[in-house]
Amino acid sequence: MKNKILLWSCFILMSLTSFSQSISSSPYSLYGVGSLYDSNFGYLSSTSSSGMALPSDSFINNLNPASLGFMYQNHFLFDIGGKAIATTYQSSSRTEKRNNFQFSHIALAFPVTKNSGFSFSLQPYSSSVFKISNLKLPIADSQEYYYVSAQGSGGLNNLDFSYGYRFGKKLSLGVTATALFGNTVDERSFLISNAITTINKKTNYSGVRATLGAQFKVDSTFIIASTFKVPTRVKASKIQSVTSIADEVESTIESEQASDTDDYYMPLEIGFGVSKRFKNNLNATLDYEKSFWNDTKQSELYGNFVNQDRFALGFTYSAKKNVRKYWDRVGYAAGISYDTGYLEVNKERINNASFSIGLNLPIDNTFSSLNVSYSYGQKGRIANDLIKENYHKISLNLSLDGIWFVKRKIE
Repeated sequence: MKNKILLWSCFILMSLTSFSQSISSSPYSLYGVGSLYDSNFGYLSSTSSSGMALPSDSFINNLNPASLGFMYQNHFLFDIGGKAIATTYQSSSRTEKRNNFQFSHIALAFPVTKNSGFSFSLQPYSSSVFKISNLKLPIADSQEYYYVSAQGSGGLNNLDFSYGYRFGKKLSLGVTATALFGNTVDERSFLISNAITTINKKTNYSGVRATLGAQFKVDSTFIIASTFKVPTRVKASKIQSVTSIADEVESTIESEQASDTDDYYMPLEIGFGVSKRFKNNLNATLDYEKSFWNDTKQSELYGNFVNQDRFALGFTYSAKKNVRKYWDRVGYAAGISYDTGYLEVNKERINNASFSIGLNLPIDNTFSSLNVSYSYGQKGRIANDLIKENYHKISLNLSLDGIWFVKRKIE
């Protein structure tokens, strides 16, 4: 049974990974470096990304590097995940459905000393895959309009190196060093009167960022936590071609011209979280995170970056009545979240609300598990020519836990 679960889990995850180029098709990925990506390790997808105060004892907690200070000795953790998303896009005049398969992450973690642990992970940071046709926009200080058609691909990736150290039995501190890299390809056509201008642009990005984290175990059932993500600048350079067609005559304005472009700025982000366990079976987590996008002083042609607030509440439950019975060892999880969004388009916030449920399925005779979750959410709204997204998401994470350097007592 164990081998079958592992085999099918790996097959499904690798199948999802093979579709990793189709990470997102949200029209809001038109902005900046694309739509920001939510990679959740372990069962965090089931709790709507709530769990900043959870230790990395049975899974890798990527929300807080300080969690690595509470790793079990001799345990090696490996986590890989993927998602399938079905989205319905609604505007005031039409409805469209799209399906996407996404690679989520690959990560590993292991203890360095009895009080510390290290982790490595690779995951997407953003996705800029979109296609927009004949978007009607007003010309400033005029009663006339112009039309924009655009399509794009690409995005940024996160390469994280994290370390956590526990002081005594209660306090753990951690740090993550992140390397950001990737590129976006953007083609836009502007129709003004009878003239069409087409801009082809490939932008390359690279940068680094640091995250600090802390967890404090008040008692055996209550943990408080915080994170601090340092603001940073992601350097950008572009290669651009520009052509124009007027009166059926095509002319080249730029051809593969390399130059610097506006850098991308990541904001200061501060988070707080709590975790409380009740009667050893039920655990509740509550997270809040504030992102100060206003301070980056960034703006887009079609919108502005604004301060963002995110709230998430999650619950996990396991009966554990009889460890010999499989379903008594299965874990159940649920969560809700609300995100005010970091974009403001036509004076409307692009917010996001969702709920999720999931199962933690243990793999027999191991400490490993398969995490399956379902989420439903809504992003944006139908107002002022905006688009509302209704999405259904199934996440599959395989969390493998191996034991190192322990002699077998029974051969």
